[in-house]
Amino acid sequence: MAQVEATTERIIAADAETVFDTLADYENSRAKLLPEHFSEYEVREGGDGEGTVVHWKLQATSKRVRDCLLDVTEPTDGRLVEKDRNSSMVTTWTVTPAGEGRSKAVVTAVWKGAGGIGGFFEKTFAPKGLARIYDALLANLAAEVEKK
Repeated sequence: MAQVEATTERIIAADAETVFDTLADYENSRAKLLPEHFSEYEVREGGDGEGTVVHWKLQATSKRVRDCLLDVTEPTDGRLVEKDRNSSMVTTWTVTPAGEGRSKAVVTAVWKGAGGIGGFFEKTFAPKGLARIYDALLANLAAEVEKK
């Protein structure tokens, strides 16, 4: 099993604090940011960053649906980490200033991939697909915070 990684980023015309706070607001904002690949969204504990437990289903392809139960931590300023209890997937969101009134949002998801030929295809195609999903989420995030 090899580690698989998907990363995408976006410059957003809003300050880093606003972007991070919106991203970390699982109770009110996050559900509005999710593209159609996500379903059955539910906050089970907390709702604002550290200590939140959130559930959703992620349909990565027409045949592949992940049932995710995530523990949220904030290990350092500007970072939000979602660890899936149901798999090895860890998603890290990093928001940093990128000039006056702008920020850079980066999302990286890593997980232990399958072995063999299935693992080869997973490592080849899954990062691109997941990056497209997270790019849509970042576009929704930008639209949400840039209108404020």
